[in-house]
Amino acid sequence: MAGGATPETDGMTSAHILAEVLDVFRANRSGRPVGVYSVCTAHPVALEAAMIQARRDRMPLVIEATANQVNQFGGYTGMRPSDFPPFIARIADRVDFPSARILLGGDHLGPVCWTNENAAAALEKARQLVRAYVKAGFRKIHLDTSMACADDSEPLGDEEVASRASFLCEAAEAAAAESEGGASPIYIIGTEVPPPGGATASIRDIEVTSPDRARRTIDIHQRAFAARGLADAWPRVAGLVVQPGVEFNHRSVHAYDPERAGALSRALDDVPGIVYEAHSTDYQPAESYSAMLRDHFAILKVGPQLTFALREALFALSAIEDELLGPGASSQLRNTCEQVMTENPGNWIRHYPPEEPHGKWHRRYSYSDRIRYYWNFPEVLQAVEKMHRNLSVLNIPLPLLSQYLPVQYEAVRAGALRPTPRSLAIHNVLRVTSEYSRACRAVAQ
Repeated sequence: MAGGATPETDGMTSAHILAEVLDVFRANRSGRPVGVYSVCTAHPVALEAAMIQARRDRMPLVIEATANQVNQFGGYTGMRPSDFPPFIARIADRVDFPSARILLGGDHLGPVCWTNENAAAALEKARQLVRAYVKAGFRKIHLDTSMACADDSEPLGDEEVASRASFLCEAAEAAAAESEGGASPIYIIGTEVPPPGGATASIRDIEVTSPDRARRTIDIHQRAFAARGLADAWPRVAGLVVQPGVEFNHRSVHAYDPERAGALSRALDDVPGIVYEAHSTDYQPAESYSAMLRDHFAILKVGPQLTFALREALFALSAIEDELLGPGASSQLRNTCEQVMTENPGNWIRHYPPEEPHGKWHRRYSYSDRIRYYWNFPEVLQAVEKMHRNLSVLNIPLPLLSQYLPVQYEAVRAGALRPTPRSLAIHNVLRVTSEYSRACRAVAQ
């Protein structure tokens, strides 16, 4: 059975997994502090960790691709929407996780990749993007039309954002109708959408979305859907993106404050069928996730923190390798990453100060983790593979493991973890997924 299928999951469809997720949303609205976390990454090791976590929990797993990662032109991963589901299925096979337990979503689907073009051209590309996602089997669709294009006035008015969202929803509905046996998509809307991957400016004063603005966003989108003949799709609008007062930038994290978000939480009391989706929840304290779930933020998005944890482990393993072999025989992973990033600055130059001494610091260690765009560069892939080969034939001394990966050291000493490079890296990512998992399942810390 492909994708780790079992007798219990064999024959499951996208409709089944959607129904499970929607049941979680209904439970949240009824007062239970439960939810789902949405894994927004295309890195195979981070995805493997997420699947291992979901397998342990016996819970559905939401995995999302963003428009800049995966689009009809390849995105920065080189994958088109039709490439992503088989990519996920291959990883699921490797870890014996049933593919039928995965809900695929598209994040920030809109003109985000083409805002340097005029609105008509950018929206046509966005329409093609949404169609491609739905045709490929993605069933959680975030309609993000909040950004202005080259010929737009800034900021866009709420009515224009909603009209553009309904235009993309129309394309999604048509694509779903043309797909055989696929469930109808659910939709996420919202005009106050945080920037993908974290903020670039100060996060000292973050304004929480007002209750009036949240209700207005819902009302305007409902009218826009009706005006385009999409009344049947409106009940499948499951989530609203708002700003709950959480964010991170290069070196700071703004933690959730339940008191500041209380009025926003109560704004859903008279809006049935919709939960809040919280973006940029990476790096929050564990107690923040539980508080957000209590306040109806039933979808918690996590992305950069996963690859941040992966980078931590890979750089620590690289330091161990240097200690054991010396720079002449080691992979030089950290220097390779720095060289590739400085030679190909497109994915970080607008976000980090290039001048020293802070340039290298940001490129390597920033919370916004722009280094995640470079793991699939051939030189970096080769360095990672060389490091794995080198360390796999060596017995990593426990004192070195204690120095560079102290949490994993304790797990190895306890007999709960094998000290192989891959296992150590996955274990560090699991530290992130386990916090989200405990909160979403309302398990006591």
